[in-house]
Amino acid sequence: MARVLVVEDDPQLVRALVINLRARGYGVDAAPDGATALRLAAARRPDVVMLDLGLPDMDGVDVITGLRGWTRVPILVLSARQASDEKVAALDAGADDYITKPFSMDELLARLRAAVRRTEEALLDPGTSLVETGDLTIDLLAKKVHRDGGDVRLTPTEWQLLEILVTNPGRLVSQRQLLQEVWGAARSTKTNYLRVYMAQLRRKLETDPAHPRHLITEPGMGYRFEE
Repeated sequence: MARVLVVEDDPQLVRALVINLRARGYGVDAAPDGATALRLAAARRPDVVMLDLGLPDMDGVDVITGLRGWTRVPILVLSARQASDEKVAALDAGADDYITKPFSMDELLARLRAAVRRTEEALLDPGTSLVETGDLTIDLLAKKVHRDGGDVRLTPTEWQLLEILVTNPGRLVSQRQLLQEVWGAARSTKTNYLRVYMAQLRRKLETDPAHPRHLITEPGMGYRFEE
Protein backbone atom coordinates (compact mmCIF):
# COMPACT_ATOMS: atom_id res chain seq x y z
CA MET A 1 0.00 0.00 0.00
CA ALA A 2 1.44 3.35 -1.07
CA ARG A 3 1.57 6.05 1.60
CA VAL A 4 0.81 9.70 0.77
CA LEU A 5 1.77 12.74 2.83
CA VAL A 6 -0.72 15.58 2.27
CA VAL A 7 0.72 19.00 3.20
CA GLU A 8 -2.16 21.47 3.19
CA ASP A 9 -3.60 24.01 5.65
CA ASP A 10 -7.16 24.05 4.27
CA PRO A 11 -9.10 21.60 6.51
CA GLN A 12 -11.89 21.05 3.96
CA LEU A 13 -9.46 20.17 1.18
CA VAL A 14 -7.47 17.91 3.51
CA ARG A 15 -10.66 16.08 4.47
CA ALA A 16 -11.65 15.61 0.80
CA LEU A 17 -8.19 14.33 -0.11
CA VAL A 18 -8.00 11.96 2.85
CA ILE A 19 -11.44 10.48 2.07
CA ASN A 20 -10.67 10.00 -1.63
CA LEU A 21 -7.19 8.58 -1.07
CA ARG A 22 -8.20 6.15 1.67
CA ALA A 23 -11.17 4.99 -0.41
CA ARG A 24 -8.66 3.95 -3.07
CA GLY A 25 -6.41 2.08 -0.69
CA TYR A 26 -3.72 4.66 0.02
CA GLY A 27 -2.32 5.25 3.48
CA VAL A 28 -2.51 8.96 4.32
CA ASP A 29 -0.76 11.32 6.72
CA ALA A 30 -1.62 15.03 6.82
CA ALA A 31 0.45 18.04 7.86
CA PRO A 32 -0.98 21.59 8.23
CA ASP A 33 2.40 23.34 7.92
CA GLY A 34 5.94 22.94 6.60
CA ALA A 35 7.65 22.03 9.87
CA THR A 36 5.18 19.22 10.54
CA ALA A 37 5.54 18.04 6.96
CA LEU A 38 9.32 17.72 7.20
CA ARG A 39 9.03 15.90 10.53
CA LEU A 40 6.38 13.46 9.25
CA ALA A 41 8.29 12.83 6.01
CA ALA A 42 11.35 11.76 7.99
CA ALA A 43 9.31 9.60 10.39
CA ARG A 44 6.80 8.00 8.01
CA ARG A 45 8.79 7.84 4.75
CA PRO A 46 5.86 8.46 2.37
CA ASP A 47 5.84 7.18 -1.21
CA VAL A 48 4.45 10.48 -2.53
CA VAL A 49 4.12 14.01 -1.10
CA MET A 50 1.22 16.28 -2.10
CA LEU A 51 2.24 19.82 -1.22
CA ASP A 52 0.52 23.20 -1.13
CA LEU A 53 2.92 26.12 -1.59
CA GLY A 54 1.02 28.61 0.59
CA LEU A 55 1.73 27.27 4.09
CA PRO A 56 1.37 29.29 7.31
CA ASP A 57 4.94 28.88 8.56
CA MET A 58 7.10 28.69 5.42
CA ASP A 59 6.92 28.71 1.66
CA GLY A 60 6.27 25.35 0.05
CA VAL A 61 9.39 25.77 -2.09
CA ASP A 62 11.44 25.68 1.12
CA VAL A 63 9.73 22.41 2.04
CA ILE A 64 10.69 20.99 -1.37
CA THR A 65 14.29 22.07 -0.81
CA GLY A 66 14.29 20.50 2.64
CA LEU A 67 12.97 17.20 1.31
CA ARG A 68 15.36 17.14 -1.62
CA GLY A 69 18.26 17.33 0.82
CA TRP A 70 17.75 13.66 1.65
CA THR A 71 15.00 12.02 -0.44
CA ARG A 72 13.89 11.59 -4.05
CA VAL A 73 10.24 10.95 -3.07
CA PRO A 74 7.87 12.24 -5.80
CA ILE A 75 6.46 15.67 -4.90
CA LEU A 76 3.18 16.78 -6.47
CA VAL A 77 2.54 20.49 -5.93
CA LEU A 78 -1.11 21.51 -5.47
CA SER A 79 -1.30 25.29 -5.62
CA ALA A 80 -3.50 28.24 -6.54
CA ARG A 81 -0.40 30.08 -7.78
CA GLN A 82 -0.63 30.35 -11.56
CA ALA A 83 2.33 32.60 -12.42
CA SER A 84 4.86 30.81 -14.60
CA ASP A 85 7.85 31.97 -12.54
CA GLU A 86 6.36 30.48 -9.36
CA LYS A 87 5.67 27.19 -11.11
CA VAL A 88 9.21 27.13 -12.47
CA ALA A 89 10.64 27.89 -9.01
CA ALA A 90 8.85 24.86 -7.55
CA LEU A 91 9.99 22.60 -10.38
CA ASP A 92 13.57 23.86 -10.19
CA ALA A 93 13.58 23.20 -6.44
CA GLY A 94 12.77 19.56 -7.16
CA ALA A 95 8.99 19.14 -7.53
CA ASP A 96 7.96 16.40 -9.94
CA ASP A 97 4.60 17.79 -11.00
CA TYR A 98 2.47 20.93 -10.60
CA ILE A 99 -1.32 20.88 -10.44
CA THR A 100 -3.15 24.20 -10.31
CA LYS A 101 -6.14 24.66 -7.99
CA PRO A 102 -9.00 24.14 -8.47
CA PHE A 103 -8.30 20.71 -9.91
CA SER A 104 -10.24 17.63 -10.94
CA MET A 105 -9.96 14.81 -8.40
CA ASP A 106 -9.77 12.33 -11.29
CA GLU A 107 -6.78 14.17 -12.77
CA LEU A 108 -5.08 14.37 -9.39
CA LEU A 109 -5.52 10.65 -8.80
CA ALA A 110 -4.18 9.89 -12.29
CA ARG A 111 -1.06 12.01 -11.61
CA LEU A 112 -0.68 10.22 -8.25
CA ARG A 113 -0.91 6.77 -9.85
CA ALA A 114 1.72 7.80 -12.41
CA ALA A 115 4.08 9.00 -9.66
CA VAL A 116 3.68 5.76 -7.69
CA ARG A 117 4.18 3.70 -10.84
CA ARG A 118 7.40 5.51 -11.75
CA THR A 119 8.76 4.96 -8.26
CA GLU A 120 7.94 1.25 -8.38
CA GLU A 121 9.53 0.87 -11.80
CA ALA A 122 12.70 2.64 -10.64
CA LEU A 123 12.96 0.28 -7.66
CA LEU A 124 12.47 -2.77 -9.84
CA ASP A 125 14.98 -1.76 -12.51
CA PRO A 126 17.24 1.09 -11.38
CA GLY A 127 19.89 0.42 -14.04
CA THR A 128 17.72 0.24 -17.14
CA SER A 129 19.35 1.67 -20.25
CA LEU A 130 16.77 0.67 -22.87
CA VAL A 131 13.47 2.50 -23.22
CA GLU A 132 10.90 0.95 -25.54
CA THR A 133 7.60 2.66 -26.17
CA GLY A 134 5.36 2.20 -29.18
CA ASP A 135 7.48 2.42 -32.32
CA LEU A 136 10.44 4.02 -30.48
CA THR A 137 13.46 2.32 -28.94
CA ILE A 138 15.91 4.56 -27.07
CA ASP A 139 19.22 3.03 -26.03
CA LEU A 140 20.66 5.32 -23.37
CA LEU A 141 23.92 3.38 -23.12
CA ALA A 142 24.67 3.33 -26.84
CA LYS A 143 23.10 6.77 -27.35
CA LYS A 144 21.00 5.52 -30.26
CA VAL A 145 17.36 5.87 -31.25
CA HIS A 146 15.39 3.52 -33.48
CA ARG A 147 11.97 4.27 -34.94
CA ASP A 148 9.97 1.71 -36.92
CA GLY A 149 13.10 -0.46 -36.97
CA GLY A 150 15.34 2.19 -38.54
CA ASP A 151 18.03 4.43 -37.05
CA VAL A 152 17.17 8.04 -36.23
CA ARG A 153 20.04 10.50 -36.51
CA LEU A 154 20.05 13.08 -33.72
CA THR A 155 22.38 16.01 -33.24
CA PRO A 156 24.30 16.12 -29.94
CA THR A 157 21.97 18.85 -28.66
CA GLU A 158 18.84 16.92 -29.63
CA TRP A 159 20.22 13.85 -27.85
CA GLN A 160 20.99 15.81 -24.68
CA LEU A 161 17.43 17.10 -24.51
CA LEU A 162 15.93 13.69 -25.19
CA GLU A 163 18.17 11.98 -22.63
CA ILE A 164 17.14 14.40 -19.85
CA LEU A 165 13.46 13.88 -20.59
CA VAL A 166 13.67 10.10 -21.02
CA THR A 167 15.55 9.63 -17.76
CA ASN A 168 12.71 11.49 -15.99
CA PRO A 169 9.73 9.64 -17.50
CA GLY A 170 6.41 11.29 -16.79
CA ARG A 171 8.07 14.04 -14.77
CA LEU A 172 7.63 17.66 -15.75
CA VAL A 173 11.12 19.08 -16.44
CA SER A 174 11.21 22.88 -16.32
CA GLN A 175 12.37 25.03 -19.20
CA ARG A 176 15.09 26.53 -17.00
CA GLN A 177 16.47 23.13 -16.01
CA LEU A 178 16.67 22.00 -19.63
CA LEU A 179 18.30 25.24 -20.75
CA GLN A 180 20.86 25.18 -17.92
CA GLU A 181 21.79 21.52 -18.44
CA VAL A 182 22.09 21.74 -22.23
CA TRP A 183 23.20 25.34 -22.92
CA GLY A 184 24.46 26.54 -19.53
CA ALA A 185 23.27 29.10 -17.00
CA ALA A 186 24.02 32.06 -19.28
CA ARG A 187 21.22 30.97 -21.63
CA SER A 188 18.71 29.84 -19.01
CA THR A 189 16.08 32.29 -20.32
CA LYS A 190 16.43 31.51 -24.04
CA THR A 191 13.19 29.57 -24.33
CA ASN A 192 13.21 30.00 -28.11
CA TYR A 193 16.11 27.50 -28.19
CA LEU A 194 13.85 24.89 -26.64
CA ARG A 195 10.98 25.53 -29.02
CA VAL A 196 13.24 25.05 -32.04
CA TYR A 197 14.92 21.87 -30.82
CA MET A 198 11.76 20.28 -29.43
CA ALA A 199 10.08 20.87 -32.79
CA GLN A 200 13.02 19.12 -34.49
CA LEU A 201 12.80 16.18 -32.07
CA ARG A 202 9.08 15.80 -32.68
CA ARG A 203 9.58 15.77 -36.44
CA LYS A 204 12.08 12.96 -36.04
CA LEU A 205 10.40 10.91 -33.32
CA GLU A 206 6.64 11.51 -33.35
CA THR A 207 4.21 9.86 -35.79
CA ASP A 208 2.16 13.06 -35.75
CA PRO A 209 4.42 15.96 -34.66
CA ALA A 210 1.46 18.34 -34.41
CA HIS A 211 -0.19 16.03 -31.86
CA PRO A 212 2.76 14.49 -30.00
CA ARG A 213 2.32 11.35 -27.95
CA HIS A 214 5.70 11.21 -26.22
CA LEU A 215 7.19 14.73 -26.11
CA ILE A 216 4.57 16.76 -24.28
CA THR A 217 4.62 20.53 -23.72
CA GLU A 218 3.29 22.06 -20.50
CA PRO A 219 2.82 25.70 -21.67
CA GLY A 220 4.98 28.19 -19.81
CA MET A 221 6.42 25.47 -17.58
CA GLY A 222 8.43 22.82 -19.40
CA TYR A 223 8.25 19.42 -21.06
CA ARG A 224 7.64 15.81 -20.14
CA PHE A 225 8.32 12.44 -21.78
CA GLU A 226 5.40 10.03 -21.76
CA GLU A 227 5.99 6.39 -22.59
